[in-house]
Formats: sequence, structure tokens, C-alpha cells
Amino acid sequence: MSNSASQIRLLLVEDVAEVAQYIRGLLNSQAQIRLLDVVADGRRVPELVRDLRPDVMIIDSLLQGKRGLRIAAALRAGGQDVPTLALAAPPWRVLADPALGIDHVLAMPFTGYDLINAVRMLADRAQAANVDHRSSVYAVFSPKGGVGKTTIAFNLAVAIAAQRGLGTLLVDGNLQFGDVRALLRIPADAPSIIDLPAERISDSELSEVVWHDPSGIDVLLAPPRVEMHEMVSAREVEKIVPFLRKIYPVVVIDTPADTGEKTMAFLDASDVILQVVTHDAMAIASTRTMADLFRALGTRPLKVRYLINRADWTGGIAPADLAEALGRQPEFHLPSGGSLVDESNNRGVPFVVANPSAPISVAIRGVAESLVELDAAGVAAGA
Repeated sequence: MSNSASQIRLLLVEDVAEVAQYIRGLLNSQAQIRLLDVVADGRRVPELVRDLRPDVMIIDSLLQGKRGLRIAAALRAGGQDVPTLALAAPPWRVLADPALGIDHVLAMPFTGYDLINAVRMLADRAQAANVDHRSSVYAVFSPKGGVGKTTIAFNLAVAIAAQRGLGTLLVDGNLQFGDVRALLRIPADAPSIIDLPAERISDSELSEVVWHDPSGIDVLLAPPRVEMHEMVSAREVEKIVPFLRKIYPVVVIDTPADTGEKTMAFLDASDVILQVVTHDAMAIASTRTMADLFRALGTRPLKVRYLINRADWTGGIAPADLAEALGRQPEFHLPSGGSLVDESNNRGVPFVVANPSAPISVAIRGVAESLVELDAAGVAAGA
């Protein structure tokens, strides 16, 4: 993920109301940097950094009688390694010193151009330094329903969590109908995405909202009622996914079968779009239409990976004809799971756990392994 393509989460530590208001005004004119909070009390900073996980922090070096630099140094010494921009007012001279928690200094007065460039620089530098530890977001998508998308998303998330031993979150992106909630038999009163704060999300708030499934993954559920999907906007989706990246090494999103604003926000925020296709003329036609749309939007060609579900049932469509319709050979094939899939879905358990040796379970683990290899090779991020 590149910070140039997603929001940078910013915490401002400033006890001068006029300076805080000036910075708010500068940030209001752009959308790339999201101001999480403004805090005037330095004693609250460690808790907020831990809870809000900002990408960048701005701290006034003169905070509460020149305590700003001591707070930054204490944070760095304590292992809270958030990139920090110090504000300095003449004649007070401040030097950047990463060992003491100051990564860059911005002298007052400064312009919006100065501020935004400095924040972007720190965010990009931090991302480059941590490229090996970045999270991965996979969207499981199909423009046509009935292709097994939700079942695949659930089992893929469980397989990745088991293979990599990393915290994995499954997002029920079908905000209107809540397919994952229905599949896993989760009670209607379980918290959902609408229980997250619209403007500011913390670790503790997220942990109280996600469903901890017995399969070993966490689930961020869709709203419990159809009409409640309107309570989540595309703009909020754009804010939520970058935060989820900071908490979970792996995020799998089960998207709805449409191209609405919220669906496209989920797809834009993903590293890989795993598009599910079947040997069905309508599914293939919809896939071809989506390929045209992705090209028009400038989507990286290899961001989209094709998975043929029920690949052993061709419906009279030759593999060569399918590849021609897709414009290339599909990357993944899943065999039909038969009664195993039906019985597992009816019980709300993953088939990869119910019968790990079944051909479809072996195949879904192969998809998980391939996605991990793509990340390791940097193909998902750069193709």
C-alpha cells in the first residue's frame, strides 16, 4: 500500500488554540491527510498514540513549557515509534534527531504546502522502512451473485490465518444483506461496522465490535438490517480500511455483487481483487464487462486475479473459450465441493477445517499460499 493512494492518519499535539485552528484550516482543503485528534495535554499522548495508531504525529516543541521534545523522546524510548514532526517557533531552535523522537522539524510560520509535504514525506519514509511488514488486503469479488463468493472468502481467510499464524480479519462488505453474518449464524444483536465511530476509531473500540469466530479469525460484520446499510458511506469505507490495515496483518473483504460506490471503495483499498467466475455464460459476460471497467479506471492488470469456482463442471464451455473471454488464463481453480460445502455452510463452519484433506480444501490452501507468494515477490503491490 502507498500512502500516496490512501489517507494518512495524523495526531496533532498542540496547546495553542490559534495554531491548532490554523493547522485544521490547512488540512480542511485536502483529503489525503485525516486529522484524528488534537490534544493539548501531553500526558495523554502515549495513550492516544497507542490507541489511535497515527501514521504521523505533529507536536509543538514548546508544548506546556517546552515539554514537547521530552514527550517525543519518551515515546521513542518506550518503543512507540510513530514518525514525528516537531513545530519550532523562532527564536527557539530545534534540530531533527530520530534517536530523540524528532524525525523532521517545521519552523513557523509555514504554509499548507510546507505542512502537507512534510507529513507526506514522513509517512512515505516510514512506509518504505516497513515495507516487509505491511499488511495485505484481499477483496473477494464477483459482479454476479451465486458463484460461491462468500464461502470462498470465509474459507480463504481461515486458511491464510492457519498458514501464516497471523491475525486475520474477514470484513462482511455486503453491507445491505450481510452474507457473512448469515453464513456464520451470528446473532442479529452482535455489533457491526455501524458501531464504529465515524470520525475516530481506536484499537479498543474495534476489539469490542469484531466477532471472534471459533475458526480463529475475527469478523467485522455488516449491519443487522437491510435498511441500515445507508448508515455507512463510501467515504467511511475509505477511512476504515486503512485503519484495519494497521491492526490486522491480513484483511479479507467479502464484497457484494455490484459496482456501487461502497463496493468500488473496498476494491480500490485492496491489494488484490480475487474475482470469482464460474462456467456460466452470464457470469463470464459480467466478468468481461468488469474487465473493461477496470481498464477504464486504470486498475493494475495483475491486481485482478481470476478464480474459477466449480472448475470441474464446465457447463459445455471449453477452457480455451473461457480464457479467451477473460483475456488470459485464470490463475486459480477450485473443484466442486459437493455435500462437504453444503454441510459446512449449513453448520457455519469452514470446509477447510471440517475436511482438510478434501480436494477443495487443498485447493483453497493453494490459493492462500499463492497470495502469500505474490506478497513476498511484491507483485500484488506493484504489478
